[in-house]
Amino acid sequence: MRDQTFMTLMRLLPKSALSLAVGKATRAPIPAAVHQAAMRVFAKQYDVNLEEAEGSIEDFPTFGAFFTRKLKAGRRTIDMDPKVIASPVDAQVSQIGTIERGACLQAKGISFPVDKLLGDARRALDFEGGSFATLYLSPRDYHRFHSPLPGHITGYQYLPGEFWPVNQKSVRTKDALFAINERLVTYLDTPAGPCAYIAVGATCVSRIHAAYDEIITHRGEPQKGHTYPRPIAIEKGGEIGMFEMGSTVILLFARGKMTWEPSLLADSPVVLGQKIGTIT
Repeated sequence: MRDQTFMTLMRLLPKSALSLAVGKATRAPIPAAVHQAAMRVFAKQYDVNLEEAEGSIEDFPTFGAFFTRKLKAGRRTIDMDPKVIASPVDAQVSQIGTIERGACLQAKGISFPVDKLLGDARRALDFEGGSFATLYLSPRDYHRFHSPLPGHITGYQYLPGEFWPVNQKSVRTKDALFAINERLVTYLDTPAGPCAYIAVGATCVSRIHAAYDEIITHRGEPQKGHTYPRPIAIEKGGEIGMFEMGSTVILLFARGKMTWEPSLLADSPVVLGQKIGTIT
């Protein structure tokens, strides 16, 4: 299907209602055997590595529990070198580079503005000329997301929005996609300075959960934010949250604080804990 045809169909689709319905279906109080049948089909379709999961399919009472599964202990190694910025997710690099004129590259000829992404023009100034990475989690990936560095969570901003897909067709076509969709911005104070950590919703990503606070998105709530009087300590590799279906994580760092690994290019695969950058 051509990109423009796909996007025309997406415009007609009631994406928010569909995402709510999918989310409810994944948590529906129906016999576990029904959910488990769906898990097996899904795992085969997307080549999910079931050997990595903490538990077998029979241990998950709902499809939602399976999708947000934890990994077995020791399945990922976090690079603990103090200078290393570790991948926060299992994903594929969508784009990586420098924030220029207040925007991040989305795809050839398309960008998204940082002030709109964060919903805060003042905060956006902290990252002007800095570095960004956009990491896409496919349906087969592990869907919890973690901290790339040790530090403190200083606050968050929840931004309700749309539910466009975040696959390649959408990224190549929909202008400022990541600044339009629903997102949860978590602010970190790290050895590499301030970091904005953006979890982006998408079609059928029914909810985003924060691990550090009682935050669950896509429940009809308005935009809200909070600054913690006592920032919350987090270790490198500590869990920040999870997606109830696949989506995207975006990292922003301030100018001159870090450099990305030269080998990381668009479409490069990354796994949780591997070195993706260095503190300068």
